[in-house]
Amino acid sequence: MGALRAVAFCVLVSVVFGELRKFPPGFKWGAATSSYQIEGAWNVSDKGENIWDRFVHNNPAGITDGSNGDVACDSYHNWHEDVKIASELGLDFYRFSISWPRLLPTGTSERISEDGKAYYNKLINGLLEKGIQPVVTLYHWDLPQRLQDLGGWANPYIADWFADYARIAYKLFGDRVKTWVTINEPIVVCDVSYNTGLFAPGVKDPEFGNYICNKNILLAHAKAWRIYDEEFKPKYHGKAGITNQLFWSEGASSEYEDLAELVRQYMTGMYSHAIYSKEGGWPPQIEKLIAEKSKQEGHPRSRLPPFTEEEIKLIKECIIFLQINAPGFRNMMKWLKHNYGDIEILVTENGLSIASDGLNDVDRVKYYRDHLEQMWLAINEDGINVTGYTAWSLMDNFEWTDGYVTNFGLYEVDFTDPKRPRTARASAKYYRDVIRSHSYQVSDKYIKDEL
Repeated sequence: MGALRAVAFCVLVSVVFGELRKFPPGFKWGAATSSYQIEGAWNVSDKGENIWDRFVHNNPAGITDGSNGDVACDSYHNWHEDVKIASELGLDFYRFSISWPRLLPTGTSERISEDGKAYYNKLINGLLEKGIQPVVTLYHWDLPQRLQDLGGWANPYIADWFADYARIAYKLFGDRVKTWVTINEPIVVCDVSYNTGLFAPGVKDPEFGNYICNKNILLAHAKAWRIYDEEFKPKYHGKAGITNQLFWSEGASSEYEDLAELVRQYMTGMYSHAIYSKEGGWPPQIEKLIAEKSKQEGHPRSRLPPFTEEEIKLIKECIIFLQINAPGFRNMMKWLKHNYGDIEILVTENGLSIASDGLNDVDRVKYYRDHLEQMWLAINEDGINVTGYTAWSLMDNFEWTDGYVTNFGLYEVDFTDPKRPRTARASAKYYRDVIRSHSYQVSDKYIKDEL
């Protein structure tokens, strides 16, 4: 009966739209969350403190509504509900992150939490039982506070600490997890955090902090990637990559195009050039600009730390996954292909934040439909190798400095109810139909205030 309904649905849509614009066979659909934003249970068992625990507790005024992630969606206790709604959507994969200090309470590798290990095993196995592949992010901004006290991402030893952590996660879960994201959005971890001080750990140092962090993040990713590639890929046949948040920029007129390209080289190239370019290292335009500016400021050397030849070789070809939330969704993909060749693109995060708790999220449905259309065009007209798409996010959660004022969720979460029930929005129903039909051209009812 289910198969007949699916056929009838596709026939109905084809009558309305003509021949459906379908995504390629094998194209995968997912949704995503992150540990601090959903797990709660911030001090359960032997879990260590992370930088967001410390930041929100010491600085509640830094969060719009004064809230925190102490309970959030309580996914630590409600993981089975997360699996349930992921299954309702028909996801091919669910991207979630491991909390580094939940698995390694001290941040370093001498002790593994049995409780943390059990929690992630239950989630991974629960997803697989429903036919959903786990896509696991190793670092989504919740650095162990102990490591931050030693300098965090500005400490050169952080690359080795992260590599040790990655190896443990691969050993524990690699037999079932075939796709790994090493680090989520380094541009936020480094540039937003150190340039503004508004994100955890609350350290503001736009002169040196962001650039030191940039280099150490790339080295940490490279070491973790090579551990997987050399030690675990031969056994488990999976893949790993870093995910970058990309923003498209273009000049208001042709006279500003050089400036727009410089912005693209910084916003995207800082985390792409070292991996995908033939020469490796920093984007030359950016490296030159910062060196000149450093000299003007009276520094004896560039504030952008150079790579050694050994480091350049270590980082090259260590794969990137992409998060793209910009209006220039398609243009960004074309720019990447133009600069770095026919690379595989897995869109690891794409969504719309709305300051509303309603179920009829028409604006989000339109956002998804428009971006999926641009992705289809990029694949079919521009020849871009996009292999999967991830909606952000599966459900409402603690939205960092916005607290619970804004939301991205396909599913609404009632944060006033201790059980944190999840309820499907119109966008969840739209996305479910997209997955079923393998096309963004599904019924218009979701944008006509009809549920």
